[in-house]
Amino acid sequence: MNFGAMIFATESSIDPVELGKRLEDAGFESLFLPEHTHIPTSRESPFPGGGELPREYSCTYDPFLTLTAVSAATERLVLGTGVCLLNQRDPIVTAKQVATLDHLCGGRFVFGVGAGWNAEEMRNHGTDPRLKWKTLRERVEAMKAIWSNDEASYHGELVDFDPIWQWPKPLQRPHPPILLGSSTEAALPRVARYADGWMPSGLGGISDFSPYITRMNQLCEEVGRPPPPVSIYGAAADADSVERNAAAGVERMIFRLPSAPAEEIVPLLERWRPLIQAFGDHS
Repeated sequence: MNFGAMIFATESSIDPVELGKRLEDAGFESLFLPEHTHIPTSRESPFPGGGELPREYSCTYDPFLTLTAVSAATERLVLGTGVCLLNQRDPIVTAKQVATLDHLCGGRFVFGVGAGWNAEEMRNHGTDPRLKWKTLRERVEAMKAIWSNDEASYHGELVDFDPIWQWPKPLQRPHPPILLGSSTEAALPRVARYADGWMPSGLGGISDFSPYITRMNQLCEEVGRPPPPVSIYGAAADADSVERNAAAGVERMIFRLPSAPAEEIVPLLERWRPLIQAFGDHS
């Protein structure tokens, strides 16, 4: 099992560079950062976690800039977005950012993407929430075209551009792994169609991902693809959970850290160190 950590990195939380160093020292495989460009004050969309929206959602650092800083201070740590809200981003600009970061970190980047839940936030970026899944798919497909072709073009219903030149291409070929962040059964055919892995949340009440993984693998087999890796986002940090997820075929468990200063984070990392030493992939 590989172990990762995720955090809403803000100006009042542990410094991300310090966190990256500590994660690498503790045996963690990866660090994932979420994204919100802003939170509309209307608060029309209910928080999926229930209750009031935590303040860090409106304070989080830009993930690409932050991961670039972390990459310069680490050597082995896998660096991921968890998740990049691609529906709020220009795909041509984001393709450039992903490729640049992948070069600067030596091919350690993992591109977690999601459709998002905040309708007002999407609308502020010009995205129709009713079309969020089609928008996400077309933007992923357009970015793949840019990364794979010297002269790239894409003609979809929502993303459309004639041939362009854009370099660098990502260091990882044909591109960094694309993990689809979504916890519903509807995500499974989407993974089979355009993603390289699945990143469901362990915070939504699903205790057994086995039937979902079995179904996803069947869908991938039907289109001639190998079983994709699975990363549980917000996984429970205990031995029983590790053993259950390992038996289900999960490759990576990502523990959620609070958006808190170092004095709260460091004891958590030390508490998890024996678990990682016992079950981690030390190859």
